[in-house]
Amino acid sequence: MRPPRPGEGHEAARRDTATSAHLSCPSPMPGVVALYRSRLPIYSSRASEANEMSLWIAGTGAMLAASASSGQMAGLCVPRRSPTPPLLARRGRGRGRLLPRRPATLLRRDLRPAAAASPPPQSAGSAIEHQVRKKCSPLLESALLPGGSDSTLHEWKAVPDIWRTAAEKYADLVAVVDPYHEPPTEWTYTQLEQEILDFSQGLRAIGIMATGAINVVRGTRSSDEELFQIYTHSESIALVVDSPQFFNRLAESFMSRINTRFIVLLWGDKSCIDSQAIKDIPLYGYKDIIELGRESRNALFLSDEQGQQDVFESISPEDVATLIYTSGTSGTPKGVMLTHRNLLHQINNLWEIVPAEPGDRFLSMLPTWHAYERACEYFIFSYGIQQVYTTVKYLKEDLQRYQPQYIISVPLVYETLYISIHRQISSSSAARKIIALSLIKISFLYMEAKKIYEGTVLSNNLVKPSVIAYMMKWLWARLVAAFLWPLHNLAKILVYKKIHSAIGISKAGISGGGSLPMHVDKFFEAIGIKVQNGYGLTETSPVVAARRPFCNVLGTVGHPIKHTEIKIFDIETGENPSATNEAFDQEGWFSTGDVGWIVPHHAMGPSRQCGGMIVLEGRAKDTIVLSTGNLVCAIIVYLFLLTLAISFVGENVEPAEIEEAASRSTLINQIVVIGQDQRRLGAIIVPNNDEVLAEAKRKSILGEDGELAKDKVMNMLYDELRTWTAHCSFRVGPILVVDEPFTIDNGLMTPTMKIRRDKVTDKYRREIEALFK
Repeated sequence: MRPPRPGEGHEAARRDTATSAHLSCPSPMPGVVALYRSRLPIYSSRASEANEMSLWIAGTGAMLAASASSGQMAGLCVPRRSPTPPLLARRGRGRGRLLPRRPATLLRRDLRPAAAASPPPQSAGSAIEHQVRKKCSPLLESALLPGGSDSTLHEWKAVPDIWRTAAEKYADLVAVVDPYHEPPTEWTYTQLEQEILDFSQGLRAIGIMATGAINVVRGTRSSDEELFQIYTHSESIALVVDSPQFFNRLAESFMSRINTRFIVLLWGDKSCIDSQAIKDIPLYGYKDIIELGRESRNALFLSDEQGQQDVFESISPEDVATLIYTSGTSGTPKGVMLTHRNLLHQINNLWEIVPAEPGDRFLSMLPTWHAYERACEYFIFSYGIQQVYTTVKYLKEDLQRYQPQYIISVPLVYETLYISIHRQISSSSAARKIIALSLIKISFLYMEAKKIYEGTVLSNNLVKPSVIAYMMKWLWARLVAAFLWPLHNLAKILVYKKIHSAIGISKAGISGGGSLPMHVDKFFEAIGIKVQNGYGLTETSPVVAARRPFCNVLGTVGHPIKHTEIKIFDIETGENPSATNEAFDQEGWFSTGDVGWIVPHHAMGPSRQCGGMIVLEGRAKDTIVLSTGNLVCAIIVYLFLLTLAISFVGENVEPAEIEEAASRSTLINQIVVIGQDQRRLGAIIVPNNDEVLAEAKRKSILGEDGELAKDKVMNMLYDELRTWTAHCSFRVGPILVVDEPFTIDNGLMTPTMKIRRDKVTDKYRREIEALFK
């Protein structure tokens, strides 16, 4: 079915969204998920194909936003202590098409020295001749536009418009709290708006013009070569780094190979920068940009000559707001272009997923340049919500300290909280441990019965359920729930109340950026902490679907958000061949590469509330194909000769099922299932050393020196693996135990804490080859 055409209005879009999932999927069988977002062009470009404005957006602890600017498309990272969004926008060259790479011929003339930012004109004629055209927010900087702007506080045409609205409506509410940068920062919405205006004008003052690009890099990228590849494709005029230490590490191998015009340091002392590396390149600190911006803003409104020198025009919704380089868990970095309309779609439609109120507190620890965190922050600041930044190190402490209504994070964080809670229960006395675990199991049973009579049981069965059979199930579920309800409430008083006070999250935890393990999902549901799982991609700006608070069905990622359609195409038959090799097919559908299915609609039955929801089962590229599967033997006797024909049929294995099961073990910290083109599966395991030693003490298998032999560690981990994966379809054979955890810093995890399989297998290639020999 088609998406609503422009002019059909929100009601048509809502009707299409409500029915698209059902009509687009004739079968509930798993397949590759494809996406169509109505009226919202999605620009995408590989790094090697990006035009001269390509850039990589990044910055640890930085808040990214599109603020008023000189009109160029750029990404800007601003330190958390100064969460000033960038400014930059550029008119898109097309609608819904890939942008070809073009030679950058304007870079040198785009950069003017700071001292020459506003040269006085010699005459009225020369002023007109040298006018510089810049772009600005039609609402945030309406005073710069000739004749002002007709935009209102409730009519946003560009992302930076949200800052004017927020400052007007929530002036004295606290917008940003950052306790972990010096000095600690707490800004109101009025202060935040002023910081944004100063920083954006500061960039204009140092010479960023309409086609310039800024390349922002962060310190946790491990590969200098990858940075160089991204930088050369972006052809940027500026390099922004997040610390002196990171810059100095890059300097020797990186700086001599690029042609940057100036450098901006977000944190740290400029004196710590290697002066020999930068040579004559201008170096600015964050405060320098702010001061330049303030001076330039004052001059802009006091000088008539400045007004003659610069001519401003409004940013258009179709202008490219940002380009984010992303490679996901594998592959070459690609540049994803997002327009202001793309990002405004998220801001305008996320409230039905997260119905937050002004003054609510969000706690976040994700890198703010990431598309998921970025969209969430735009939404947060549009509704007068308080954003509190934390880190992995201080997460547990800050949950108690700030008691947030919401937390924005990735599945690994919820897994960590799950493990921490269970570890706390296990360390209790034997009696308390038995009581707590028993009550949790009772809550599991209560929630399962509740799902049956509420109609939230997942099913991919197209057959209409029998009325009599369902009524019997419904009645039985009601009786079971009524019997267990008092015990479930007792668990709330004795166990769950303490957990709630420890971790806060009084309204909901928002999970995205990966698959949420079912055992973690069930646990938080049982103890009464709502976790809403969502799904999205950078290319879709990013949220595609999410569970609603009033219909939070476990195991799904909810319904598509407004103006978005989902369909499933058969991965085996290739129903849509053109989408196999291209991101977009001829009809405009974007192939996500995720394997999943859509829940069928039923008017009655235990799954009546689940129709149209999306269920993800993994990534198509993560599937492991074994070299042997079912062994088919055919014996043919011909001319007294015996011929044995053996056909090897490779079996497909989804590693996520095994990894999720194994991760429930307290002895296993991280695991990657391997075995591509092998006869059997294997696994790379990072053990939880503290738990392994504790278990060894309980079993009295420590050596005389208090150390644990490597073979005993292997045996313990293998026993754990067999125990926790006994119900899985495939068994794991040999295992490789490694001591170094997979982290963002060593390049083995993505910024959203997903393990990069290709990097892990590359790092341990020799060990893997030896393992299967």
